[in-house]
Amino acid sequence: MTSGTLIAFIIIALFGAGWKLFFQSDQLPPTPFPESWRKILNDRVRYYKKLSAEEQPRFEQAVLQFFEDVDITGIETELSDTDRLLVAASATIPLFGFPGWRYHNLNEVLLYENTFNHDYQTEGDERNILGMVGTGAMQRMMILSKRALHQGFDDQRSKSNVGIHEFVHLLDKADGETDGIPEMLMESPYIIPWLKEMHEEINDIKDRDSDINPYGATNQAEFLSVAAEYFFSQPHLFERKHPDLFALMETIFRQDLSG
Repeated sequence: MTSGTLIAFIIIALFGAGWKLFFQSDQLPPTPFPESWRKILNDRVRYYKKLSAEEQPRFEQAVLQFFEDVDITGIETELSDTDRLLVAASATIPLFGFPGWRYHNLNEVLLYENTFNHDYQTEGDERNILGMVGTGAMQRMMILSKRALHQGFDDQRSKSNVGIHEFVHLLDKADGETDGIPEMLMESPYIIPWLKEMHEEINDIKDRDSDINPYGATNQAEFLSVAAEYFFSQPHLFERKHPDLFALMETIFRQDLSG
């Protein structure tokens, strides 16, 4: 092995170790989960309710870990346990196939009562934003509309969930680019099939031959998040309508939602 090859190998090894440290943590002893919170999850989060008796405690511990890592702040709105639990559930669902992984690229989630604009204003024109991952001065922050957050979990027929949408953006962003290719989650052999399937679906959306939210045709990053909302909110319908895309997303997120 040449010195140049050795150096390259060391850099790659350190890079991979760094990404593991970025997301993973040591397993801690289980912390008691309040029964009142468990009832809220059962009542409001279908994903949690469908988990097995063995999986639900792991979901609960991930929620508690999220609360330790990330502040949730109401902006001119009071927050309830339900509000906080829906934020934590939104974060836990897309990472549930990766036990122990955490959002170390997020410090705080801000909840606004309703929609806002690009200047984070809740009054005036163009208040049509439901959620966003912060940039610049808002780096390491996420902003969500509380009303939209609740709607994503309350509407049993909806394919949309703004909380899941924004947390998938955050996962996509973890490799340095928000480009619809979540390299932190996706093994290399699946990148080309994913790109092929994604672009076929985007073309179908543009041709009005798809039931995926048209916003998914905006760009690759939006397609990933829009498809993930649908995948986690209505998995059986998604599998029936988009079987190839469904199979790829099960592989990417390491979750079996079929059947």
